[in-house]
Amino acid sequence: MATLGNPQNTIEILKKYDFMFQKRFGQNFLIDTHVLEKIIKSAEITKDDMVLEIGPGIGTMTQYLCENAREVIAVEIDKNLIPILENDTLAEYDNVTVINEDVLKLDLNALVKERNKGSRIKVVANLPYYITTPIIMGLFESHVPLQSITVMVQKEVADRMQAGPGSKDYGALSLAVQYYARPYIAANVPPNCFMPRPNVGSAVIRLTLHEEPPVQVKDEAFLFALVRASFNQRRKTLVNGLTNAAELKLSKEAVQEVLEQMGLPATVRGEALTLEQFAELANRLGK
Repeated sequence: MATLGNPQNTIEILKKYDFMFQKRFGQNFLIDTHVLEKIIKSAEITKDDMVLEIGPGIGTMTQYLCENAREVIAVEIDKNLIPILENDTLAEYDNVTVINEDVLKLDLNALVKERNKGSRIKVVANLPYYITTPIIMGLFESHVPLQSITVMVQKEVADRMQAGPGSKDYGALSLAVQYYARPYIAANVPPNCFMPRPNVGSAVIRLTLHEEPPVQVKDEAFLFALVRASFNQRRKTLVNGLTNAAELKLSKEAVQEVLEQMGLPATVRGEALTLEQFAELANRLGK
């Protein structure tokens, strides 16, 4: 069986099945063995692990995962790729299950309960860039039992995930990711490692889930509503951002009073607040 990290083998498989890339699925297949090895290493995959792979494509990374993990569940939305995976590239592996489904519509908690007795799994994916955030946030918010998520994403999204207060990349995504996990950029990946070549640089980022959130909040949903409102209009002060958000129903006086209690100026902007400060703000305003 040919490894697919080699561009020639990838081209042969695509020709054999007359496969056409689908723009709507944001398909870019990895064709670099060094990057594949780096992903497996960053994800720390062992023979004890059940791995969920989102978007296996033609099975390039899936082959590596099957070699290293106990069991692999590969969820692929494009039905045209299923025959390639089942009859060809993954045919020799007995520790992989391919599911033709949209991962956002799949009950992953039920799947993990059934296949891994509810124990924590690792997620590995080369994600389509247009849907990176909904998939990662969906995994976090549905509280699937996870140890880590190691994903290939657009470089600037990886930068946003690990950005801290005061930097231009810091925003709602940074806070959401850091509430659930510890981000670490394992590798930067240039466009020529993919087929077809994307127009942007990529990065492999590993998100190691916290055992306990680093901050205690009474109402998680309220915290994230505050965060979103704070960054909706970046140039506005925090007071204006929060009072302009109709769904929060907050008065200017209430917000100003809480900021004063926290020792923050009335002119402060959302991008200056740490996760801890947002948590305190949520707990005080939630009263």
